[in-house]
Amino acid sequence: MFRSKFSFNIIVRRISKMKLHVGNLPFSVGEEELKALFADYNPEEVTLIKDKFSGRSKGFGFVTITDDEVANKAVSELNGKDVQGRELKVSEARPMEERPERPRRSFGGNRGGFGGGNSRGGGSFNRGPRRY
Repeated sequence: MFRSKFSFNIIVRRISKMKLHVGNLPFSVGEEELKALFADYNPEEVTLIKDKFSGRSKGFGFVTITDDEVANKAVSELNGKDVQGRELKVSEARPMEERPERPRRSFGGNRGGFGGGNSRGGGSFNRGPRRY
């Protein structure tokens, strides 16, 4: 086997992605405006969180930037910036915390309708039989 006298060390710069949380966005800001806001920092992915029923912005989003140094620069420069009268809150995103599963509420059952479910119907104020 041939072995070289020289060993080449390749220095690989570890590139890690940083996800930023962008809060206090005006509800009128769309995904394109959010991309434009971070255009100088070369974002890899931009996501604006919207209400699933109305499609309206919830006022926050996430931006993923490949280079940590550039991401930290974006945080320092854009945090507190005024956008349409609102002060942006830009910080490194934290993973979502595990929440315990909430027990399901039952709306059915044998509860009756108006007045609490007693056999007479109506409210719980019982006068007895009517006298004419």
